[in-house]
Amino acid sequence: MSESHQRQLLLASEDPQQFMDYFSEEFRNDFLELLRRRFGTKRVHNNIVYNEYISHREHIHMNATQWETLTDFTKWLGREGFCKVDETPKGWYIQYIDRDPETIRRQQEQEKKKKQDLDDEEKTAKFIEEQVRRGLEGKEQERPIYTELNRESEEEKVAFNLNKGASTSVAAPSKTSSALGPNALKMVGGAGSVKRKESAHSSGQSKEKKKKSALDEIMEFEEEKKRTARTDYWLQPEIVVKIVTKKLGEKYHKKKAVVKEVIDKYTAVVKMIDSGDKLKLDQTHLETVIPAPGKKVLVLNGGYRGNEGILESINEKNFSATIIIESGPLKGRRVEGIQYEDISKLL
Repeated sequence: MSESHQRQLLLASEDPQQFMDYFSEEFRNDFLELLRRRFGTKRVHNNIVYNEYISHREHIHMNATQWETLTDFTKWLGREGFCKVDETPKGWYIQYIDRDPETIRRQQEQEKKKKQDLDDEEKTAKFIEEQVRRGLEGKEQERPIYTELNRESEEEKVAFNLNKGASTSVAAPSKTSSALGPNALKMVGGAGSVKRKESAHSSGQSKEKKKKSALDEIMEFEEEKKRTARTDYWLQPEIVVKIVTKKLGEKYHKKKAVVKEVIDKYTAVVKMIDSGDKLKLDQTHLETVIPAPGKKVLVLNGGYRGNEGILESINEKNFSATIIIESGPLKGRRVEGIQYEDISKLL
């Protein structure tokens, strides 16, 4: 126990109410600090937090505070606005309310990203629906139209023209046909056959090209969507991060650490680079670290998430960077405009 604590205890011992107020404040501060550091803003059973709190040797016993039971303390946290509390058949649950301006700003950004993701999904659905509609319209236009076979009089002979390319030759007088001889008819028929094949071939090519073009559009759209796909969590093992919360004091504020373990996507166990201390922090209390060009980075968000890369350059005006992918099937690809928060230095 520190000297300041001992002095406060000596003062408190003269007044029982002062004694209780002091230990109540210490108990509240230590409990909330554990809740914030260990669970962040997640909803958790109050017994889980309390059992972890009393596992520390120098904890303050609840019987020295103004609260008789853990339930009383939980209700008090809700009334005072420190936590969101709710009672269930399994007991009381609490959720820490982080009023840090930086945390609030990050939460607002996450909400904007979620809304953008929903908008992208709607755009994708509309785009695919439009492509299907266009494909169906094209098929309807290509469908042949069949009409009833009619002749004006019974004496009229019905003639079938099976060779569209040779229609002019068939309509010519029979004398001309006989004068030209059978070879000429073969030549005409052969020419019509070649034309028909060329027509069918070109028609098939145009249809294939049309289908391929629509498919390419969908593939490009899906690739762009994947490239911009985002999540509200970004922590990854072995990346270097910077502690931005001031609640841990100057010893850790703005200091760098390495993520050693990721818990439930949003919480990390980090090891300080300078002191070797290990801390458990929420991702809202950390930020990414951008190394010097030529150093290794890991992509933390977007379509290239999980890929390692080499930092090529930094655009300070737009807070973005250009990297060269160094792993996976996209190895060698140059990616521009990646935001600072989407990459971090690899140890």
